[in-house]
Amino acid sequence: MSAEERIKAEDIPGTFVFNGRRSRDGFPLNSMGAALNDEANQASFAKDPEEFMERFGLSNEQKEAVRARDWLKMVELGGNVYFICKIGVSDGIPVPQVIAEMAGKTPEEFAAMMRNGGRNPNG
Repeated sequence: MSAEERIKAEDIPGTFVFNGRRSRDGFPLNSMGAALNDEANQASFAKDPEEFMERFGLSNEQKEAVRARDWLKMVELGGNVYFICKIGVSDGIPVPQVIAEMAGKTPEEFAAMMRNGGRNPNG
């Protein structure tokens, strides 16, 4: 992807390119999400989410995004969509709902948008 294409992707409202910087910044958040594959870790997260987030070294801003279940903010802070969805699933939230909420839509609105060609890159 050229520099010009990267700039265009970042200009799409609600789009955060998962680049090297975000990958490094999001490592604690993504590590925590990956750990939620394990049922014992899911139970630990449900029992004491603050201790669980501390264990993985999340930044204060990442912790606040997790507390608020602000999925898009997690992406902005370096979260990988795949690992962020693990947080939602550990809460019992279906993946389509997490993805729709990232776009500020209900699952039904999101599905309709995708059937009609996806999000308008101009906002």
